[in-house]
Amino acid sequence: MSDPMAEIRASFFIECEELLEALQDGLQTMYDGEGDGETVNIVFRAVHSIKGGAGAFGLDGLVSFAHRFETALDEVRGGRLDADANVLKLFFTCNDILGDLVRESRDGVEHDQSRIDPVLAELDALLGGTPAEADEPDEPIEFEVTSLDFDLDLGAAETDETEDAGDPVWAVKFQPSAMLYANGNEPLFLFRALRDLGALTVTCLDNDLPPLADLDCEHAHIGWDMRLATSEDRAAIAEAFDFVEGLCTLDIDQIGGDLAIPDLPDLSDLSDGSDDAPLDAAAGTEVVTRAEPEPAPAAEVAPAPTPPPVSPKLEDAVAPAKDKPSVASAAPPSTPRATVRVDLDRIDRLVNLVGEIVINQAMLSQSVEAAGIPPNSPVRTGLEEFQQLTRDIQESVMMIRAQPVKSLFQRMSRIVREASADIGKDVRLRTEGENTEVDKTVIERLADPLTHMIRNAVDHGLEQNAVRESAGKQREGTVYLTALHRSGRVVIEVADDGAGINRPKVLKKAIEKELVPADSQLTDGEIDNLLFLPGFSTADEISNLSGRGVGMDVVRSSIQALGGRISIQSEPGKGTTFSISLPLTLAVLDGMVVRVAGETLVVPLNAIFETLAVTQDDLRAFGPSTHVINIRDSFVPLIDLGAELGYRRPLDDYSGGVVLLIGQEDGLSAAVVVDAIEDQRQVVIKGLQESYGRVPGIAAATILGDGQIALILDPIDLIAQASGLTKVSAPAPAQIAKPKDVVNGARS
Repeated sequence: MSDPMAEIRASFFIECEELLEALQDGLQTMYDGEGDGETVNIVFRAVHSIKGGAGAFGLDGLVSFAHRFETALDEVRGGRLDADANVLKLFFTCNDILGDLVRESRDGVEHDQSRIDPVLAELDALLGGTPAEADEPDEPIEFEVTSLDFDLDLGAAETDETEDAGDPVWAVKFQPSAMLYANGNEPLFLFRALRDLGALTVTCLDNDLPPLADLDCEHAHIGWDMRLATSEDRAAIAEAFDFVEGLCTLDIDQIGGDLAIPDLPDLSDLSDGSDDAPLDAAAGTEVVTRAEPEPAPAAEVAPAPTPPPVSPKLEDAVAPAKDKPSVASAAPPSTPRATVRVDLDRIDRLVNLVGEIVINQAMLSQSVEAAGIPPNSPVRTGLEEFQQLTRDIQESVMMIRAQPVKSLFQRMSRIVREASADIGKDVRLRTEGENTEVDKTVIERLADPLTHMIRNAVDHGLEQNAVRESAGKQREGTVYLTALHRSGRVVIEVADDGAGINRPKVLKKAIEKELVPADSQLTDGEIDNLLFLPGFSTADEISNLSGRGVGMDVVRSSIQALGGRISIQSEPGKGTTFSISLPLTLAVLDGMVVRVAGETLVVPLNAIFETLAVTQDDLRAFGPSTHVINIRDSFVPLIDLGAELGYRRPLDDYSGGVVLLIGQEDGLSAAVVVDAIEDQRQVVIKGLQESYGRVPGIAAATILGDGQIALILDPIDLIAQASGLTKVSAPAPAQIAKPKDVVNGARS
């Protein structure tokens, strides 16, 4: 049996991530000058909730820091401290450290106090106190046992004159079984149904409630004893329990007499989230206070068995009523969307199974076609419906893996703050499209490339503060991080409003490092792409951020490993934009099936601009060994796919061949010659790198409907690696792995 406390602890840390996200959003809103009193309250409550939950688990280091942070936020909330730009920058740093402490507490890693102490000193200076004073909280922060009353004390109200004083009184004893809760039933709704029959009082029976250490979460420990005054008969009372018949112990007995209970508030007003009726989530009971509470002397309460730790959300629900707004004045709360947390391994298994369904559907389609079944037959019609259903299932499963890039963007906010502090620049990060959804695997593998790009924008892209002012710009530089969907892919852009790429300096550095010949005549785009060469750096001296020639080449390699591509646009004096284009998922893609030299290959559909047939008039010789093709008065390099992959030697004549015009957004394109186009279909991606390493020009493999293995091309890498041989009888290029070579590894 799993440890209940371990599950509660895991839930606490998951909730901390949500609270940290809300804290980051609130601070950013305040920094942008759009915050109000409620924004400050949201930020304060996030830190307070983390502190309260951490205290329940004895995380003293996290509690101590959160308390000091909370004290500073309380000063802002009370209007005693102005949250200017410098204060908010300190709060951002506190947010970063708080997040680190949460994750270190979760992983059992010891905190680095030398990193925390300077920030605490700044908080102390901000509050005008000393560290000794700050260590003495105004309120106890230890976790204390809180006793809860599970009785439905409905309170007193004016007597309803229409109430029949002669109504019989019924005693109802209700003891749920564990299966009642397992089936999703809620006792509160049963009580409301009884309340509709007459005057009702409810007393909780908690004699079987054990100490927390002995609590069995699968067992129903509490029951209820009720008194109901109603003119209805026993059958009507029992009817309220029809849906839980066999799932509880139920005794209904008439005890006669007049219960003399005055009219009571309508139980329908006692919603689960009501301030006057907090609901104990574990026990499924409701604690109701009087509609008009009267002051009463405090009474000592006998120690109760230790309840489960109160979560930060429940902590707000059981707060004193005087700290809460009245129900009448409060705005109706928005209903949160129901969510469920699922282990990622289960989702990965589901994705793999859907991939197998896609493969088997393709096999079935090919078998039906080979059998010669006519198009309008019931079999073909049913198969088309099955094909559409398979695609819908695949898209739905992919959506399960999709997550907003917001968490990734928030991590970049910290990178900007730390990088700008290291080099003494004032930098602001602006984000857009945070709710754009991408496959979770893509998000995880994007963290390192984006970190390099953000640091590059801060260090190289933006000028120093004084230089910006002399150029008539704002002293504070801006880095823009944007995500959007475009043409079935996700595009992430990192832009800055700096000086742009100094192309003469870039070319000079490349020549000095012997990365290009000294007499090179390069276009602006070719000079920009020099930034991606290994070992290239424009930094004059090595710093913590740059100068070692490692960074942008790693970025391009990482993006290409994800099946993506990166491009640069820069305008001198106005800034630079790096655009990353990525597939939405790493599991399935739409591709065009082609045949070359007897081999079957798949070209990603989103890389194909158009297809056309080659005529002799379209071909032009370009040097002794290559061709170009004329497409609407523009000349594009011709690539013989069969020769490039080592399947055959270059052809003597390409007339009548089929050409795929492939390329990317930055204009890099080529005309790839194939023998024939066979089909357009959705294919399941099977990785090759674990078994064969990186294969130039090849992204992955797939299994076709007839069980044949086909390689999936990487068009951009193919263009970059192409020899261009299309005319001479030269030795064929070194062969790469053919489909038959990967049959054992492709379906792993």
